[in-house]
Amino acid sequence: MQFSVTEENYLKAIYMLRENNDGGGVGTNELSQQLQNKAASVTDMLKRLAEKKLINYQKYKGVVLTSRGEKLAIKIIRKHRLWETFLVEKLSFKWDEVHEIAEQLEHIQSDELINRLENFIGNPRFDPHGDPIPDSKGQFNFLKSKPLSQFNQKGNYLLTGVSEHSKSFLQHLTSVGLKIGDSIKVDELNAFDNSYKVTINKKNIQFFSNKVASHILVVLKK
Repeated sequence: MQFSVTEENYLKAIYMLRENNDGGGVGTNELSQQLQNKAASVTDMLKRLAEKKLINYQKYKGVVLTSRGEKLAIKIIRKHRLWETFLVEKLSFKWDEVHEIAEQLEHIQSDELINRLENFIGNPRFDPHGDPIPDSKGQFNFLKSKPLSQFNQKGNYLLTGVSEHSKSFLQHLTSVGLKIGDSIKVDELNAFDNSYKVTINKKNIQFFSNKVASHILVVLKK
């Protein structure tokens, strides 16, 4: 069965919002804000998705994906992240330039194309933003990373990803010389505003606001 671009966008949005809600139901207001659609339009689409057995909706409990809906959502996410990786690694796009292009490419239906794409770029486990790429069976490889702000201590860390994908945020990280895989040494923590003095790759001294620290994902280096 073929699904429209709009239907696929809804399924992906529900999946991503559910992840942010620790697996709980997704409210219609959340979807309306995420997709920038009117509440009435969201309600109509949810009815359509429910009729196709892709979601379950209970009043006051929100929307959850059925197993079929979740499988489709993961498939869309897989295509999106593979295309982002291809655009960065093979076509030399910057990591802040690829999201909108991948939003278009993720709706290509050919499974054979996507499998060949994955092989062509070396079967990557993570995309250019550090997000895990599900395999053809829908399985993710997650890292045990957390926002730098949650560690709240001096030490040596490895940047594994970002939780904010806006162009302005990614451009800011580029401007301070930070990219996935870089080492970050926290030298000082400012108790007044919870900002950080850090050294990137042992030579680049920078200052991070707490907002920046809350959106960069790291693991503690041993």
